[in-house]
Amino acid sequence: MKVKIICVGKIKEKYLSDGISEYSKRLSRFCKFEVCTLADEKIPDNATEKEMQIVLETEGERIEKHIGKNDYVIALCVEGKSISSVDFAKKISDIALSGKSEITFIIGGSLGICDSVKNKADFRLSFSKMTFPHNLMRLILAEQIYRAFKINANEEYHK
Repeated sequence: MKVKIICVGKIKEKYLSDGISEYSKRLSRFCKFEVCTLADEKIPDNATEKEMQIVLETEGERIEKHIGKNDYVIALCVEGKSISSVDFAKKISDIALSGKSEITFIIGGSLGICDSVKNKADFRLSFSKMTFPHNLMRLILAEQIYRAFKINANEEYHK
């Protein structure tokens, strides 16, 4: 199985990059893990609603270019469904059993994810009603993916 995170914006903080690298290394025994980082659009100061929509759509076009035709796509968005770590593990297992060999997670930029990308998603996932920095969300997601594989392998780590 291949697990890919498509995310907008570069990580500037070394501790976040180091954490993602650590989980990437840990995940290598369970799956092929990839993080695809895309450029973010500059948001004009005092941007209008229309300007913000253009930014979202431009980032969305970049994201869509990296989604495979047969990927199971999970968009991270605040209006998505919140699930437990155990349910997340079951979701990953169910996707694999359904014959999908690639799961692609989408993390948008500071404005989120445009509607066209959300509409292409097979599932919308929310980690919380709170807003997290999108760079930190990459680390949190990588850890939860690792936790899911550990749960599915009946290995210690989860508790």
